Amino acid sequence: MKSFFRSLFRFTAISMFFPLSCAVFADQSAVLSAVQTALPQYEVESAELHKGAGLYVVVLKNGPTLHVTQDGKYFVPGDLYRIDNTVLENETEKAKLTKIETLPESEMIVYKAKDEKAHITVFTDVDCGYCRMLHKEVPKLNAAGVTVRYLAYPRAGIGSEAYTKMVSIWCSAEPKEWLTKAKLGSEIPENKCVNPVADQYKLGNEVGVRGTPSIVLGNGEFLPGYLPAAELVKHLGL
Repeated sequence: MKSFFRSLFRFTAISMFFPLSCAVFADQSAVLSAVQTALPQYEVESAELHKGAGLYVVVLKNGPTLHVTQDGKYFVPGDLYRIDNTVLENETEKAKLTKIETLPESEMIVYKAKDEKAHITVFTDVDCGYCRMLHKEVPKLNAAGVTVRYLAYPRAGIGSEAYTKMVSIWCSAEPKEWLTKAKLGSEIPENKCVNPVADQYKLGNEVGVRGTPSIVLGNGEFLPGYLPAAELVKHLGL
């Protein structure tokens, strides 16, 4: 904990608050205008007011996350932390993870529970052994009321063999069937179409995926790695 605060202090001492402008702003559009004027090399991806901190959280495409004062005069780059007694919660990472909940299921491969009580979103790779273990337990999860939603995360990156397989699966007429076949080691016929695989891979990197499977719960909680179905159901409180 002490080393974290020492690092945070050094970062703050170096970066301080960067001035954006001398004008006083009262709305989001003016704050965004100030950011774009100060950092024209970046495109603003999103901006939301964090009510607890009273700062605008501005996400720059392929750039840092900024926390901007409501008057538009100052910003600091980096993550925003909330101190809850002795626990530090990374509010920036939590916000990134909750973005997953806004993704349309039409871009995912979804194994729906008949009596859905909860859902999980899984960043997966077709060639990952632990991903295959988790996939074998999808029927158990569905039976317990857990819908499993898959996002593509080819670990070798965009353009890799795994990436090509996942594009072919997402572009197939029966993606659920072919995803299951791929996880059993079957060859996948090559298909091409406009698909979200590259965007999902980039999103995985953005939210901190470092391996597969990576599981995100509906409340934004991030579970890195495989968990047996029984443990997942218990963790979900079902």
